Amino acid sequence: MGVRVGENGFLRMVRALSVKRDVIFAIAALGLVVLASLCAPLYARVAGVDPFSSNVAGTAVRHGQTLDLMQPNDNPLHLGLTPLGPDWSAGAYSLGADSQGRDVASRLLYGGRSSLLIASAAAFLCLCLSGSIGICAGYFGGWVDILLSRLLDILWAIPVYLFAISLSVVTVGHGIHLGFVTLGADSFLIPIGIIALVYVPYAARPLRARVLSLSRADFVTAARGMGASDFRILRREILPNLAPSMVVLAPLVLALCLLAESALSFLSLGVQAPSASWGTLIQDGEGLLYTRPIVAIAPGVAIVITVLALNILGNALRDYLDPKGAGR
Repeated sequence: MGVRVGENGFLRMVRALSVKRDVIFAIAALGLVVLASLCAPLYARVAGVDPFSSNVAGTAVRHGQTLDLMQPNDNPLHLGLTPLGPDWSAGAYSLGADSQGRDVASRLLYGGRSSLLIASAAAFLCLCLSGSIGICAGYFGGWVDILLSRLLDILWAIPVYLFAISLSVVTVGHGIHLGFVTLGADSFLIPIGIIALVYVPYAARPLRARVLSLSRADFVTAARGMGASDFRILRREILPNLAPSMVVLAPLVLALCLLAESALSFLSLGVQAPSASWGTLIQDGEGLLYTRPIVAIAPGVAIVITVLALNILGNALRDYLDPKGAGR
């Protein structure tokens, strides 16, 4: 039946997970990524760089020498310009510059803020919608379950990225106008809503199944026999026992939302210029793969580390909260 999460249960869970080395590494990696992203304004201020403005005519000081941010190409004819490469120092332009002369390290940190903010908000919204749909369908049953299940089947049949791209093309081009509320194409609320919506079927189905199982449990039947209202049963019996399933889904849904945000931003359908996200940074570095690959590799490594850490954490939570399903 799983573990019910409460105050004492949470402390036991923390103690149980804290002895696992892979979980410690995952939490440390996530903490480092989040902390570094939060320190983006501090880094930009100390380094004296503007990560959002073009600076192709700018210079950088390295080892006492003043260097142009746009260097001559290394080809035999020295035609064209190549951004300044990395020197792995702790100062400005430690990861070099991009094709617009912007500091890559600064944009990497600011991109992490945008990507993590959008992915976290989308995951939270997705779980709220999925939980509401799962509870309504699994507990009330009947025509409510039939209607919601068929709607989920329709959304499930549409490929995730095709669905997300279709919604993004419509909304990013013209924004969203809902009465007195207008969202511009550069609003983070648009990718948050799109990403949350496309993953609702994937989270709502297991939650519905869990609620359906709980609604037939003996303690729920006993509560009904004692005259408890549906609201009381949902609040006192269903929701506390559904919480472990939502906790297990949270890091996995967050990882999926992060990948979706990066993909949409890479296609110019997510975060819009001059804002930065890890997806837009990969797009910026696409044309520099043969000369300055670090521009695309750095955000790619950040995505891999974050998603891998979230998956490790999600698997550990599943093994603890649902021991019977650990082998599935």
